[in-house]
Amino acid sequence: MSVRPFVVHVARLRRVPGTRWHENRRAVLEDLACLASAVPDGAEAEANVVLESVAGGISVAGTVSAPWVGECRRCLSAASGTVRVKVLEHYTAGGDGSDTYPLDDDDIDLEPMVHDAVLLELPIAPLCRVDCKGLCPTCGVNRNEEDCGCGNHEIDPRWAALGALRLADSEPSEERSKG
Repeated sequence: MSVRPFVVHVARLRRVPGTRWHENRRAVLEDLACLASAVPDGAEAEANVVLESVAGGISVAGTVSAPWVGECRRCLSAASGTVRVKVLEHYTAGGDGSDTYPLDDDDIDLEPMVHDAVLLELPIAPLCRVDCKGLCPTCGVNRNEEDCGCGNHEIDPRWAALGALRLADSEPSEERSKG
């Protein structure tokens, strides 16, 4: 593999519009992190894509994936997963990186596309699992591991007005019972 594993030479592909070929490239990318999650150091991002010669450039369609790690927003334990995102991008001679990616001579660099796709899909508020119960707001016990026994928790006074709405909505009114 070359020093830049995401660079693909596409001269042969560009000769005949409609020509396609499959590319599977992977490499370690630096600085893939958002607020609460990141691709671990040394982990590889992968582009499994089909390149197609189109008028004016190259179309790239397929899947980009990478592992991620973070801290669960509810219980603060370790959270991890894999980002998998479908991509459909175009590379053109005048590509600016926002609408289309640049086609330099007869080379395309998939790295900026992979970087953007993974970064945009990293979870901002990761969960260790979908049904995470979080920490008890009173005693701090991880409710996934044990029941704290604190019982009913007091409602934060800032949310008390919403509780009144819920109670009023659950009681049948005279008009509803007539219908």
